[in-house]
Amino acid sequence: MTVKITIDCMGGDHGPAVTVPAAVSFVRSHPDAHLLLVGIEPAIRAQLKKCKAVDEARLTVVPATEVVAMDDPVEVALRKKKDSSMRVALNLVKEGEAQTCISAGNTGALMAVSRYVLKTLAGIERPAIAFAMPSQRGYTTVLDLGANVDCEPQHLLQFAEMGHALVSAIEGRDRPTIGLLNIGEEVIKGNETIKRAGELLRASTLNFYGNVEGNDIYKGTTDVVVCDGFVGNVALKTSEGLAKMLTDMIKEEFGRSLLTKLMALVAMPVLKRFKRRVDPAQYNGAALLGLRGLVIKSHGSAEAYGFEWAIKRGYDAVKNGVLERLVRAMEENAAPIQQAALDAGRANGATESNPANPAGPLPDGVAASRPNPPAPGEPGAALPSKA
Repeated sequence: MTVKITIDCMGGDHGPAVTVPAAVSFVRSHPDAHLLLVGIEPAIRAQLKKCKAVDEARLTVVPATEVVAMDDPVEVALRKKKDSSMRVALNLVKEGEAQTCISAGNTGALMAVSRYVLKTLAGIERPAIAFAMPSQRGYTTVLDLGANVDCEPQHLLQFAEMGHALVSAIEGRDRPTIGLLNIGEEVIKGNETIKRAGELLRASTLNFYGNVEGNDIYKGTTDVVVCDGFVGNVALKTSEGLAKMLTDMIKEEFGRSLLTKLMALVAMPVLKRFKRRVDPAQYNGAALLGLRGLVIKSHGSAEAYGFEWAIKRGYDAVKNGVLERLVRAMEENAAPIQQAALDAGRANGATESNPANPAGPLPDGVAASRPNPPAPGEPGAALPSKA
């Protein structure tokens, strides 16, 4: 099977200078991949010429006349730049011309345009950003990392389902463990949203481990850690800052004197192995889960090596049927979640004919297919789900 991947070549801090060489390197090492390079045609072809890949049959240039800048407001990307490289690339996924899209562009714009173009899956109210963070046991998949600042309990459950599908597909684990990020392991800890999310997770068919704390991400206590986008983004940025600080401190200490420089030479093999284990480039590529198509977000500042890893994540997601597994996970959990919703409604004075008690802690339609909320910057009309 040929895996067709669209690349938003104009996205990120460096544009075609990074995205095109990464695409050329990837396609040369993956004979079953065909990449569609979307963007300003002269700029892309100039980079292909530099890489001596002008005649590469599995690299197709798709023209686009506009570029979503890294500082463009969401409304501009969504309403005004309808022929941007980002939107054209996503449309190719929607039309079935490609199976996944890779972009290093503006995160907010990518999320909004992806949601508008591809729509969300039935049973998913909000897409989430999932990212693999290094741990003592390999890595831990954490979501959401910034797409949803305020979440309801059922959103955290949906994030868990999406994380389950991603890890089971990529890692081949039938029942990956799910942890709910909290301020303590005890069931009584956390705010009401976290407590209710824990109840829903225990009622689901997922392999719910229980509450986990921030340090469990790096211990590898669970395969997946679920949190809202505010907490997740703070955790991610804190981790990146800590990693950079430790790297700089190690370099500083080894460079203090001639003796420490000699010690650095002796320790170099260990330091190189350590760097390979925690190199951020190898973890580049966050999946936008919950959409009717696969989208991978690369760091905007990524170099060619890191962007190639993002392409590989999209390729692996397609090969392992992440989208199909996600749909199946949603279907498997539909009945248990609906029952949990009814039980919660009865506990708060609702009846089966009216389970959506507004005063209750659980909003209605937890597992039901429902219209999507408007994408940011769009008119108020909801986007219908087409499951």
